Amino acid sequence: MAAVALTAALVGPLATTPSTAYAADGGTAVRQDGTAETRAHLRSLARQLVEEGVPGVIVRVDDGHGRPIEIAEQAAWTRKDHRLRADDEVREASNTKTVMATLVLQLVAKHRLALTDPVDKWLPGQVRDGRAITLRMLLNHTSGLFDYTEDPALVPALTGWDPHVWTSTEILSLVRGHPALFEPGAEWSYSNTNYIAVGAVLEKVTGKSLAALVRERIARPLGLRHTFYATGPAWRGRHAHGYEPDAAHMPPNVPEEFRTYAGPRHDDHVDVTGDYVTAGGADAAIVSTAGDWSRFYGALMSGRLLPAAQLAEMRATVPEGGPDDPEELGYGLGIERAKTACGTVWDHVGVVPGYATYNVTDSTGHRTAAFFFATSTLTNAAHRTGAALMEAINCAILD
Repeated sequence: MAAVALTAALVGPLATTPSTAYAADGGTAVRQDGTAETRAHLRSLARQLVEEGVPGVIVRVDDGHGRPIEIAEQAAWTRKDHRLRADDEVREASNTKTVMATLVLQLVAKHRLALTDPVDKWLPGQVRDGRAITLRMLLNHTSGLFDYTEDPALVPALTGWDPHVWTSTEILSLVRGHPALFEPGAEWSYSNTNYIAVGAVLEKVTGKSLAALVRERIARPLGLRHTFYATGPAWRGRHAHGYEPDAAHMPPNVPEEFRTYAGPRHDDHVDVTGDYVTAGGADAAIVSTAGDWSRFYGALMSGRLLPAAQLAEMRATVPEGGPDDPEELGYGLGIERAKTACGTVWDHVGVVPGYATYNVTDSTGHRTAAFFFATSTLTNAAHRTGAALMEAINCAILD
């Protein structure tokens, strides 16, 4: 949820920017030159992450040929809570943005919305600079809106202590009190506020809740039985537990306000599985599995969910590093393009307390991969291994 960089010691305790944070750091690239070798390397990295303090790791790689590689590794002390499986439900956090962008583009295809619509057309007076900010600017993070997760008022909601569920109206009202980061369209800056506004527009236009839209337009048509838009802490199926270090074992560089999470405590950790980020909506609320997300990416990239014109709009990117950036990383509409050591992939990262996810696909949707960490807090060593794992799964799905 929060646009916090995944630093050398920390995968932000909130949610995150896309894979910019996991730049390759000395990992060994693995091409798909043998399933057994690839599986062994991925399992080795997953086990290494557990040894380096990550409570649980799921890896899934589908190279489009035969049965996917599925790996689940967990620390021994977590087994009293749950036996981790590769098909467990997890909180997808900011991967939610890809689904929200898909819903908007479906309505664009039906001429119910236009990417050039000013936000004020649908949310009059609710968004700063709403006459100048378009739906496209919300979707590709060029609006200049302050990221609501950086407001201190949201800390209790982001750490599981605040039972009050923040509405989009309340969040947008809070953000109006913050100056814009830049003129609309002038720069790129990842802001969760953009998708809070997107969700409000979707509900205004359709007259339906976001949970209903995800169910009716995405999950049900694709047969995603473990994918839903969460409106509270309840899970619907078998799910992974998520953890954060307790205050005494938090890395020293974690800000004081994010050192204590709500939830049961044991083995130097807090079990945040039952926490619900009460400010997380259209930017972070979806629960899914690695297998379901692979099916979603396949349908999205193959054109099943969007006509060709709208899929092209989704994949029209802006450089995340500014106009002088060589576009190693570009953000489209709810999805990121990344140039890796083995080729170009499309991806997104999501992080909320206890859950860090990375989902990636090739341009066709025939090859997909994902990993999940059962924490948002990493040691320096685990961060380096996480970068190596990201590079390995990216290369595993590309020739």
